[in-house]
Amino acid sequence: MAFISSLTDHIERYIKALLDQAGHGGLEIRRTELAELFECVPSQINYVLKTRFSSERGYIVESRRGGGGYIRILRLEPQHRQGICSWIRQTIGESIDMGEAEALLVRLLDHNYLSRKDAVVIRSLLAEETEHLKPAHAGKVRAMLLRSMLILLLQGS
Repeated sequence: MAFISSLTDHIERYIKALLDQAGHGGLEIRRTELAELFECVPSQINYVLKTRFSSERGYIVESRRGGGGYIRILRLEPQHRQGICSWIRQTIGESIDMGEAEALLVRLLDHNYLSRKDAVVIRSLLAEETEHLKPAHAGKVRAMLLRSMLILLLQGS
């Protein structure tokens, strides 16, 4: 059975391709143009922006409604490779929930700091090691494991 991408996936890939072409200045686009291009309602574009382009995933999204409204999307780049371990320590903190951990892994994957295989292994390990812990303890254990694994992997590359 072939994998069929959802409309959300298509919109996300399209916006990321536009961001890659736009460079560091970010991207400005009209919500209605995206909706027309993908033959969907503007609320579908809002959903993609909210779920796939959040600050946790490394983006800033500014939007203005009315008058055709526009969306400005900026990709936040982690500092240069030497500073990535420091950035990871700051980002993870003392506790992290699974959603935040997954968003961080996606961001590192998007910026080519991690391979897909490494991200899958880390995610699986975090889920397995914290699934039976109380939420308060799970967040702390997850943060410790995630921080340790990422720093180990990134210092070796």
